[in-house]
Amino acid sequence: MFARILIANRGEIACRVIRTARKMGVRTVAVYSDADAKSLHVAMADEAVHIGASPVGESYLRGDKIVAAALAAGAEAIHPGYGFLSENPDFVDQVTAAGLVFIGPSAASIRAMGLKDAAKRLMEKAGVPVVPGYHGEAQEIVLLASKAREIGYPVLIKARARGGGKGMRRVEHPD
Repeated sequence: MFARILIANRGEIACRVIRTARKMGVRTVAVYSDADAKSLHVAMADEAVHIGASPVGESYLRGDKIVAAALAAGAEAIHPGYGFLSENPDFVDQVTAAGLVFIGPSAASIRAMGLKDAAKRLMEKAGVPVVPGYHGEAQEIVLLASKAREIGYPVLIKARARGGGKGMRRVEHPD
């Protein structure tokens, strides 16, 4: 069990983690950007550390600032919440290299599941039922149209390494 954790997120997810940690007797450190200085998660946490300007690229996506905040606050672990850096294996490596614990999957697990084709092969190998699809390297239009006919319309075209619904296109018919 940890005595103190840093929550590398904001809003409702940070509040949920803080409530759960409090029930477990774990002290919490919130991080916040300029825009979130008066947010509920900042008020709820036992301690709060400013990590940068309002744009997330200058605050919540800056793993270096988050790790530095955790170390400065004496946290033993970082809970990522969801979004932001939660699925970034390089951030997990950064956290563990600093001697902290990442509360979540290992960097290797994130890497294995981050590429949809590799993740699907891994699940198939483990006997997990998966939605039919094509994951080959060949991307010629004629081949893809043939695969879509085999699968059956509508089909969903997904970017190889995107998440959160980004890069997805629904195709209703072969036209």
